[in-house]
Amino acid sequence: MTKNIFVLAGIFSLFTTGILAQDAPKSSTKSGRFKPGVGLTITDWSKDGNGDVQGKAGWLLGASAQFGKKIYFEPGIFYVGKNTEITSINSSTQLPTTIEAKLNGIRVPVSVGLQLLGSAKSSFGLRAFGGASAFFLTGVGDGLDKDDYSKTNFGLHAGAGLDITIFYLDASYEWSLTNLQDNIGAIDFGKTRGFYLTAGIRF
Repeated sequence: MTKNIFVLAGIFSLFTTGILAQDAPKSSTKSGRFKPGVGLTITDWSKDGNGDVQGKAGWLLGASAQFGKKIYFEPGIFYVGKNTEITSINSSTQLPTTIEAKLNGIRVPVSVGLQLLGSAKSSFGLRAFGGASAFFLTGVGDGLDKDDYSKTNFGLHAGAGLDITIFYLDASYEWSLTNLQDNIGAIDFGKTRGFYLTAGIRF
């Protein structure tokens, strides 16, 4: 699976780089940016199920491509590790038991943004954006059964971004539209809610 993710990331990189090159072959007025980045995510669930649920830090790695000037369009693809801590009371010992519920997968956000200050080619810029996303589950951590969770999860997100020379920092919050679990007969953790912070370079 990891090999497939790197292949997808490579294809995406070649595709977006080609588009950017065609958009402005030798011009300093190009309106597109390729944005590889890494970051962290904090994931919470909308229901506690049979325990106390607390969002924990996870990670992300991927890239996006920004097209446009004042109003821009930005698709992306990221490999994401979500992490949530669940504390429940053991029925036999009456002692708290804590597990880290980890969900790994590919997140594909698609955003429409507005340049509040500067532009895609500026040395400094401030942006606001929002859009939709899809999350494709590829694996779960110890103590979880992958078959209990939805393989695809859709959501909406909104956030802001800061550009300084070749660097960028994006922060966003996401609300899922679909339930986290397929089988909710015993425990229902509801929908995911996540904070994403991504830092990288743009060129």
